[in-house]
Amino acid sequence: MDNPLERGIFRDMKTDTDILIVGGGLNGSALAIALAQTGRNVTLVDRLPIDTRSDPEFDGRGYSLALASTRMLAALGVWPLVAGDSQPILDIKVSDGRAGEGASPWFLHFDHTEIEEGPMGHMLEDRYLRRALLKVLESYDNITHMAGQDVAGHQIEAGLVRATLASGTQITARLIIGCDGRDSPLAMRAGIKRTGWDYNQTALVCAIEHEVAHGGCAHQFFMPAGPLAILPLPGNRSSIVWTEETRQAAEIATLNDADYLERLRPAFGDFLGDISLAGKRFAYPLRLTLAQSFASDRLALVGDAAHGMHPIAGQGLNMGLRDVAALTEVLTDAARRGEDIGSLLVLDRYQQWRRFDTAGMAAATDGVNKLFSNDNTLIRTLRDLGMGAVNSVPSARRSLMRQAAGLSGDLPKLMQGRPV
Repeated sequence: MDNPLERGIFRDMKTDTDILIVGGGLNGSALAIALAQTGRNVTLVDRLPIDTRSDPEFDGRGYSLALASTRMLAALGVWPLVAGDSQPILDIKVSDGRAGEGASPWFLHFDHTEIEEGPMGHMLEDRYLRRALLKVLESYDNITHMAGQDVAGHQIEAGLVRATLASGTQITARLIIGCDGRDSPLAMRAGIKRTGWDYNQTALVCAIEHEVAHGGCAHQFFMPAGPLAILPLPGNRSSIVWTEETRQAAEIATLNDADYLERLRPAFGDFLGDISLAGKRFAYPLRLTLAQSFASDRLALVGDAAHGMHPIAGQGLNMGLRDVAALTEVLTDAARRGEDIGSLLVLDRYQQWRRFDTAGMAAATDGVNKLFSNDNTLIRTLRDLGMGAVNSVPSARRSLMRQAAGLSGDLPKLMQGRPV
């Protein structure tokens, strides 16, 4: 909240807003709400108009939200608006095999009853989460939401950052935060370089309807070209993330719906009965990208602007929300101590908190993808035996389940469901 000491330090400094957030997607919106809760004046600049963000057909993706992420959304007042549209993830089954041949007899099975906290997470469609975030955003008087606009440039001045919009409007703030995606223009203008590589894989994403109830079970089926994730949605529907080699995926993406399903069925199998498409189809090229720095003077990067990783574990949004929670906590603690929230000294605390975790997750997803996305007989045998061995050790299973639920590591307060 407002701090007299902080007011004293900055009494001669006039800015239009405390914090300017560039990018109005899921992470940017969640960050604006989290900071507004602590009393900051926040300006959120989003290049897309509100009617595009709120369109029920805007994207079609579904998200696997870890338990810690749902706790955070509850603390932000968002989860009560979407809980009824979500699907609890009660079980996770991980297996190896080839399309048309079924799964290996060696697999991992995570049952939510093995941990005390309940379901490991929930599946939620993009359209519901975006609209809920917009609704909560609109309820805060200390959030200025500038939709349909973009930041064309920014410069650092004494004690503030000055951003210029494409319209020519200028906004001054103590801190600017990039939530503007994997190719973050804000990071590029700040001279922050990136490390990473292309996977030569594309994720084909859609929702399907099926005859048999899924029972709240999520499946991850590893095939030589890449993993197939079958993620439960409410009713007899599931979200599909089907990874193929890029050239093959481009050819599949051009097929009509009937032929698309014919290509999917051998990999999907018949355990849920007959399947049909429910909604639009999407394709997303996959690559690893890590910003070499998450912060510089008066600038911080959050979510995909800081790190983009393989969706193999469905952790992309969860990692972004952890960034949001950590940065909010760092800035709030600094403000209470009367520190300059835009100083590199303060922002380095955020970077130190989040860099190891994100680098570790990026390395883990990269390694798992390389280990499983091949058809070497010896490697297949070893990895299947490894999964079987882990599955037979209850303590190892529970440890992996707690990681999947987002309950491991140094959790920010919001991820614990606590106010900052």
